[in-house]
Amino acid sequence: MALEQHRQTAPVYAVQHALRVLEFVDTHGNGVTAEQLAKDLGVPLTYLNQLLAMLRRERYLGFLPGGGYVIGESLVMLGSAQHDQALSAKLQAILVELRDEVGAAVYFSRYDEGEVRIVDFADGPNAPKVNEWVDFRMAAHASAVGKCLLSQLDHKSRLEHLSRHRPARLTSRTEIDDRVLLTKLDRQPASVPTLDYQEYAVGTVCAAIPVTIGSTVACLALSMPFAEAHRLRPAVETLNERAAPVLLTMSI
Repeated sequence: MALEQHRQTAPVYAVQHALRVLEFVDTHGNGVTAEQLAKDLGVPLTYLNQLLAMLRRERYLGFLPGGGYVIGESLVMLGSAQHDQALSAKLQAILVELRDEVGAAVYFSRYDEGEVRIVDFADGPNAPKVNEWVDFRMAAHASAVGKCLLSQLDHKSRLEHLSRHRPARLTSRTEIDDRVLLTKLDRQPASVPTLDYQEYAVGTVCAAIPVTIGSTVACLALSMPFAEAHRLRPAVETLNERAAPVLLTMSI
């Protein structure tokens, strides 16, 4: 499966720096200060302190009583024999936190072996998930998740996907013209969320952002009732700001 050349976003840069921080801390078993990290990594201390705060919040780093950062319990668990269970638990915890922060159902999805796959999600009484009335694998042309994943593929791979899953009209707002769909996907900036205003299901709006490092095509998304559509853009801005922990978890 081929990918478009990645146009990196702020969360991707944050994760790249975070991984360097973790690698460096791992070489200092007795702890290392923020000042030393900033000097050795060539990262401004003000920016580094933001990364360190995120890494401590996610328990990838710990802090010694006498000063200095050390590897935290989350990183230890992800490096253990229980990696898969630890990864699943960590992802679910992040999604639940995001759900509560944005007040909407939140999803992590991947494009695996030519299909859209919802890996995990977090919903609740005040954050209902989308009613999957049509299999998401068959509706990539209409859903925010599907369009976000397809936008990360190259043109040939998109054509191949649409040849297997012919676009069908799911609502009056669904785009089914291949040429129009492909043009929109070609022009979708990586830094702009992919939106779905009742294209997949009447009464639901969704947004998705790419969370991709390396060859894995993935996205983070949210959905909410159409009556709350006025909250969609600020909610997805928060989602984008908080995407780094998801990216980091999937990169370790």
